[in-house]
Amino acid sequence: MTIKPLTKAEGEILLKIAREALETSVRGEPLPEITLAVFPQTLQDDGASFVTLTINGRLRGCIGTLDPYQPLAKDVQEHAVAAALQDFRFPNVQPAELSKIRIEVSALTPRSPLLYETPQDLVDQIRPGIDGLILQDGLRKATFLPQVWEKLPEQELFLSHLCMKMGAPGDLWRKKPLDVFVYQVQEFHE
Repeated sequence: MTIKPLTKAEGEILLKIAREALETSVRGEPLPEITLAVFPQTLQDDGASFVTLTINGRLRGCIGTLDPYQPLAKDVQEHAVAAALQDFRFPNVQPAELSKIRIEVSALTPRSPLLYETPQDLVDQIRPGIDGLILQDGLRKATFLPQVWEKLPEQELFLSHLCMKMGAPGDLWRKKPLDVFVYQVQEFHE
């Protein structure tokens, strides 16, 4: 399933929202009020996003949601704060780091189930560099954005690392059927 692509100008608005949220939250200041009516309709509509923070190309925080539940503009603001202050993998971003941080906003398409018969069928259906993937086994679930293909370009490796991220053995995808969903993203970078 696809959604209407965002324009470059809309992406720049999302990056500005993320930057303001990052800087004010890290400094302990109140977040800027988001007045939805001033934004294009696409940013007022419910949308799912991930906000990724990097310093010199290295991950510094990444938080998002897979399913839309609030206007995209607010979703980006919320996840910019969370990436800075709530990513359990990293200490909170400090004010001295703000000038070094680069922001990436990923707007997600709705997820769709990927039905497959065998592990090889699963591998054959995944599109490296295009598809984000969600693996689910009962209550365990994990996702990799399509950008992760840059670091894990082989389908088997991608699936194994995603199983490990989910807290399962890396070869779980070979041993039992998992619930698999795919989505795509539109990326905007500072």
